[in-house]
Amino acid sequence: MNEFVAPEIDWLALAPLIVVLGAGVVGVLLEAFVPARARRVTQIVLTLAALAGGLAFVVYLWPQIVAQPVQVVGGSVTLTPFALGAQGIIALLAFLGVLVVADRTATGQDAFAPTASAVPGTSYEDLARKSGLEQTEIYPLLLFAAGGMMLFASTDDLIVMFIALEVLSLPLYVLCATARRRRLLSQEAAAKYFLLGAFASALFIFGVALIYGFAGTVRLLEIAQRVQQGALPLEGMSALLVAGVLLVTVGLLFKVGAVPFHAWTPDVYTGAPTPITGFMAACTKAAAVAALVEVLYRISIGVQAVDPEIMRQLQVVVVVVAVLTMAVGTVIGSVQTDVKRLLAYSSIAHAGFLLVGIAGFGPQVQSSTLFYLLAYGIATIGAFAVVTLVRERRVTPGAQEDNGPVADDGVVLGEATEIAQWAGLGRKAPWLTAAFALFLLSMAGIPLTAGFIAKFGAFAGATSGGLWWLAVLGVLASVVAVAFYLRLLVVMVFQPGTVEPASQVEPVETGVPTSSTGDGGEGSTEGGGVATATKVQVTAAQRVVVTVVRSRGPAAVAIAVCAIATVILGVFPSLVLNLVAEASKFVP
Repeated sequence: MNEFVAPEIDWLALAPLIVVLGAGVVGVLLEAFVPARARRVTQIVLTLAALAGGLAFVVYLWPQIVAQPVQVVGGSVTLTPFALGAQGIIALLAFLGVLVVADRTATGQDAFAPTASAVPGTSYEDLARKSGLEQTEIYPLLLFAAGGMMLFASTDDLIVMFIALEVLSLPLYVLCATARRRRLLSQEAAAKYFLLGAFASALFIFGVALIYGFAGTVRLLEIAQRVQQGALPLEGMSALLVAGVLLVTVGLLFKVGAVPFHAWTPDVYTGAPTPITGFMAACTKAAAVAALVEVLYRISIGVQAVDPEIMRQLQVVVVVVAVLTMAVGTVIGSVQTDVKRLLAYSSIAHAGFLLVGIAGFGPQVQSSTLFYLLAYGIATIGAFAVVTLVRERRVTPGAQEDNGPVADDGVVLGEATEIAQWAGLGRKAPWLTAAFALFLLSMAGIPLTAGFIAKFGAFAGATSGGLWWLAVLGVLASVVAVAFYLRLLVVMVFQPGTVEPASQVEPVETGVPTSSTGDGGEGSTEGGGVATATKVQVTAAQRVVVTVVRSRGPAAVAIAVCAIATVILGVFPSLVLNLVAEASKFVP
């Protein structure tokens, strides 16, 4: 009788994952046992502490992993400097993203509906508002998503990678449907993301099956070794390996948001709650790109041993996707009139810039990719944090403070996302405008910002691989992208603000219950309010103006940290560049 031998597990190497995922489990228990009045604060503290703890363990493990990479549980988790660096970047970006999620502006509300499962406009939804319910379940979901991302970027096992893909994806599907305002748009975004995500997952697992049929294993290093040494289950059928790698790559490119797998990005970015959009845009892209680099570079070792021509064909696929992604992101982004959709196409363009560096298959690609993910993620979270503070406010012209407030004066609605509405914002909030301008300039790759160093590293990776013409295309695409970033800045700084009518129709009465807490365009009063079943009276005298609501702290801290980091990484990048340079020690 064979005796079971327990495997030796380096628990310290798993500490970042254990802290984040374990805190997610604790967060679920808190929902059951902590009183409602203290639940939100407890969840926020736990979430931030877990992400900070995960980042602290990454810093502690860094010298050891640089000296000697380790495999845990037989390769299910492979800690190389690249994988550990990706974990640290994800934990840092998730921490900043949670600060934006946790913010309550001067309206006294966050960005999430009290009952996301309720049908918009029903009496149940109105009752939930009136009862003061809060969505504190979002914080355990954020921790599970962040933990899945950290595992996704550091596993050597394709089955574990698939599990991590589902762990990070399922919470995001739910979070996309939780917006307080524009509820139908939010639920539509979640449905699209779920359906297309399920399709991409199916392609991923089918690719894993083909790779296993060819090599007899799903662990990347073992696949490369068996290809080099021979004795494969299906010797001579390398087309299975190539097809499997391409299908796995398609699943990863979906999460990256690369063309032609980008169709979900603009709609989901627009419909999801803005703090969740920032979290997704930064953290999900970091995890997906890190996993893509893991797969392509480790599999390529074996592919080169089979046939250099196959390796060249694989590189051609990456190059074509990079060119298409840059073209679509910059060209379509230049005609957008919505700020969130503009940032969505900016995200697509940056996926193309990242693929330019990856296509070079050079030795320094790992380090330049990590720096790019850090620079882009910081600017993205800061930009979406600014968007959360720019709101519409319904006022009545002629109402003066001396005469007392009118019934609908000062009602704050949802985010003002139309670019035309941002006219004159520089006069209303100069510091916020300066921070947003800094983030846009970094995304554009202007010198003295983190984005310039990041793009320089990506394009240098392409030239080192002999793809100088691809680097030139990347530079040209960056120039086009600068145009639509500057267009938004011109509107903010140089165009005067406008006042738009909320309605041009005669007074209308409806029997639809409304709430002063605002949802789906109804708006909310400063400090909240109580739902009432009164008749709505809309007149042509009402106007909608754009205002900047005050952050109660977390979002302002996130914006300040992101702005400072963008400048430091652009002016003094050497410290971070030296750290990520260790990522070239890729294979243990």
